[in-house]
Amino acid sequence: MDGRLAIDTGVLVLYFVIIISIGLYMGRKEENLADFALGGRRIPWWAVLASIIAAETSAGTFFGTPGEGFALRNYTYLQLAIGTILARILVSYIFIKPYYDYKVYSIYEYLTARFGVPTKNAASAVFMITRLLASGARLYVAAIALALAYEMISGSRPGQAETLAIYVGATITIVILTAIYTTLGGIKAVIWTDFIQASIMIGSALVAVGLLYSAIPGGWHEIVQRHGGFGISDFLSTGLDPAKNGWEKWKGMFEIEYTIFAGLIGSTFITMATHGTDQDMVQRMLTAPDIRRSRRSLMLSGLADIPIVLTFLSIGLLLWTYYQAHPDPNLPKTPNETFCHFILYQMPVGLRGLLIAGIFATAMGSLSTALNALATSFTRDWYETYVNRNATSEQSLRAVRWATVWFAILMIVVASTTSYLVIVHPNVRIIPIVLGIFGYTYGSLLGVFLCGMFTKRRGNNAGNITAMIAGFIVVAILSGLPNNIAGLFRTTAYLQPSWLPVMEFPWWICFGTIVTFCVAVLFRTERDHQPGAA
Repeated sequence: MDGRLAIDTGVLVLYFVIIISIGLYMGRKEENLADFALGGRRIPWWAVLASIIAAETSAGTFFGTPGEGFALRNYTYLQLAIGTILARILVSYIFIKPYYDYKVYSIYEYLTARFGVPTKNAASAVFMITRLLASGARLYVAAIALALAYEMISGSRPGQAETLAIYVGATITIVILTAIYTTLGGIKAVIWTDFIQASIMIGSALVAVGLLYSAIPGGWHEIVQRHGGFGISDFLSTGLDPAKNGWEKWKGMFEIEYTIFAGLIGSTFITMATHGTDQDMVQRMLTAPDIRRSRRSLMLSGLADIPIVLTFLSIGLLLWTYYQAHPDPNLPKTPNETFCHFILYQMPVGLRGLLIAGIFATAMGSLSTALNALATSFTRDWYETYVNRNATSEQSLRAVRWATVWFAILMIVVASTTSYLVIVHPNVRIIPIVLGIFGYTYGSLLGVFLCGMFTKRRGNNAGNITAMIAGFIVVAILSGLPNNIAGLFRTTAYLQPSWLPVMEFPWWICFGTIVTFCVAVLFRTERDHQPGAA
């Protein structure tokens, strides 16, 4: 066992050395904030494409998507990929050109030109808080591998206190290693390490599919026999209840997570928000030399999403079939941990190390992009606006690096808190948590940006902030948040009306955007922010 563990550990250590070395080498000679944030706009489009894939494929995806396939035993989650393709086309032709035209570092600078500083501040603050919570919440997932590895080595499952210590220790390690090359290398280090990490992630997932399939006795026949065959309902779901009439029939489609309507409508709004109004995603698109190549990388990343999601869902379905054929009394109760359990106990030596490296690759890829975007947004939107308005290039570069360090510390705090909550509530599913955090606030962001881009004289600072608050309140009600809070305090102070659906997370950004946009356009833009004003 010791020899086999040494080989896997060696593979993992080699991965860390290579990634950090590449990050530091590619990010050398950073001289100013433009180099740190945009890489001089000299990044090849195919590297930007890989970086987008790495950024949106977190450790939550690595475990969470197989967990969905294992728990649901179907491919209905894949419906959400339809909207991601449609949204990327819209983002390519609505958002990217204005960002290039205004030569922004932080995309919220666009809101300063269109509406004014208060709107920019509100949007930037919403982004930083939401991104910090969302990225920190999914960061703990990579530590699942170490917790299960501890169980394999010791022969006993760690208690809650030991598990928490493992999670926190792994989180600190991942953040420190990622922060080293992100702080010193900037966006160039992020994108080139993302390229390597995306390759490792996709390669290790394909290896897992091959090994799982070969380990199932009877192959495809066994899969079909145990699953019961595959039909259209395994891929598409409407959520409509044929036994009901009127509104009651349609209400159900909002109360199911994965439906064709959620894919066509809800997922489109989600991706427009995450890929059009989130500094984390947009910043890497702005490193391409021009608009055309930026659009190419974004749209092709949408096409790549389908086979990637299909692969991870297949892993979950194959895991379910495998453990039906090979019952394991030690199989974790949480679906999120099943894939990791298989990696540790069934993968051949060396490949096991590669798969664990793939886990850390997804975690570090999404973390590095988040740290870089948060630091850039803080420096451009806050430091250079309020702290040091006459900052030199050297001062701004120093500020963005220190901001990266402080956001790394905050990430550790959020990830540790999330680890505690997940340990206490082991049945929590990852995907709804990660996407749900965005759902409460990103509809407000998208609504304000659409008001600025689709209108010329509607929206102002007071109206936009009012609209963003209104969008948040509506999403909170539709998501059932008041009910959850009432239940937490054991009170019935608020009860959701029976006719009002408690909507699942794919719909939150959609309705938040609609409400925010409709309220924002009620207000007229100040004269000095109208197009053509002197």
